[in-house]
Amino acid sequence: MTCIIGEFFFALSESQSPVRLSAPAGDLHVNSGSSLPPYDKPWLSISEQVDRLASRGLVIDDRKAAEAMLWHLNYYRFSGYCLAFETNRHQFREGTKFGQVIAAYQFDVSLRDLLTEALEVIEVDVRASVAHCFGEKAGAFGYLDEKWFRPSFDHDTWMKKVQEEVDRSSELFVAHFQSTYSQYPNLPFWIATEIMSFGAVSKVFGGLLDAYQKPISARYNMQKEDFASALHHLTYVRNVCAHHCRLWDRVWGIWPRLPAAKYWHPPLVPDAGRLFVTLLLTYRLLKRCSGQMLFANECRRRFNALMRQPPETDGALKRMGMPNDWYKHPLWV
Repeated sequence: MTCIIGEFFFALSESQSPVRLSAPAGDLHVNSGSSLPPYDKPWLSISEQVDRLASRGLVIDDRKAAEAMLWHLNYYRFSGYCLAFETNRHQFREGTKFGQVIAAYQFDVSLRDLLTEALEVIEVDVRASVAHCFGEKAGAFGYLDEKWFRPSFDHDTWMKKVQEEVDRSSELFVAHFQSTYSQYPNLPFWIATEIMSFGAVSKVFGGLLDAYQKPISARYNMQKEDFASALHHLTYVRNVCAHHCRLWDRVWGIWPRLPAAKYWHPPLVPDAGRLFVTLLLTYRLLKRCSGQMLFANECRRRFNALMRQPPETDGALKRMGMPNDWYKHPLWV
């Protein structure tokens, strides 16, 4: 049996293992104007991937188990977790075992699951706050009028995104509104917020005039600028989690603006671009979510338990932006 994937041809044996046969001759999407060399690395079988890792110094105690894991875990996802165990690029620290890298991956999975659960609670609470507070001021359809927003806010583009989400929605409450009221496809704001992405909710808060931001940010005991930045950051982190990307040993692409208090800055927060500051923001917001104090404390307990067994590599806590006594941080205890 032969399959064509993109421009490469593969034969499937009876065991359904892909074997590369040939690539079409000619241009392989090389940018002729680029000074960079073309990508010419060959396809590697799972067995060859294990050989390559071993050649770089990774100790493979159980080859079959390693091959099984690489069938499950794409090599390039796995290689991201290898970085913390290398002394130089593609050279593992002496004695590093395959199982240690997998343990780091499993730690990250647990970390991501915990953070996703916490961010879900924050997202639901923020949706309700934005819907209630802005709806009180502007009414059901006030959001359609750009007068409530900053001049710099791209109201038209935001509205197009909201309309796309309305069109895609299969929620029963949307269908009910469509069949009952004349304003469809415009929905009352407190309905629309339930089908907006978290990014759209974050953007609408950031675009509101100061007077309409303040009642919302006050619920979370944050300055409106800090709260807007926190929402932007947490939306980004939520998307990182949703794509199952690495959290541990990651520098954030979007950093939050932090309050001026010393608790948010070095030495108590050594690195504002890594995980620890996100955990502090998450815990702070969870405690302000209505009726969620028990959940907030349970999340903290579970994070504490997980962090007692970080990946077995040098500077594991530093890679998350955490000081050695992170558990004593005034915003965490």
